[in-house]
Amino acid sequence: MDIRVKQRAVVEALEDVKGRDIVVFNVAAQTAYFERVVIASGDSNRQVNALASHVQEKLKSLGANVVGVEGRRNGEWVLVDLGDIVVHVMHPAIRSHYNLEELWGGKEVKMAPAAKPKPAVKPKRAAAKKKKAKAKKTVRGTTARRRSRK
Repeated sequence: MDIRVKQRAVVEALEDVKGRDIVVFNVAAQTAYFERVVIASGDSNRQVNALASHVQEKLKSLGANVVGVEGRRNGEWVLVDLGDIVVHVMHPAIRSHYNLEELWGGKEVKMAPAAKPKPAVKPKRAAAKKKKAKAKKTVRGTTARRRSRK
């Protein structure tokens, strides 16, 4: 699976369960074990576990291999290892204490918003509206001329 597709799926899974402060770092130059680090916050132990579970389920459904999950019992900091992506989900207090952004603070990956399909515009309707408007003008013009002749 392409790293960008997997990365997008991780971020979408975190956003689905209302993960906050999601950042993605490209750490390929810093370590040979994985290419991306994703860090997100959850407000409670239950939400942190739900975020990690949803990432795990979504990536499995896409056919990705989940290497391991650590920290589910505690629920303050859960790590999901996806091979080439490592996802850290934690409480904001734990996140500020360990400051992983500084540790892994390589190149932050800027992700484009997901493309939404634009609705198709039917040009025939626009042309039909113009014809109707033109027909109304001519009808109005002829009735005005008839009235003025009388």
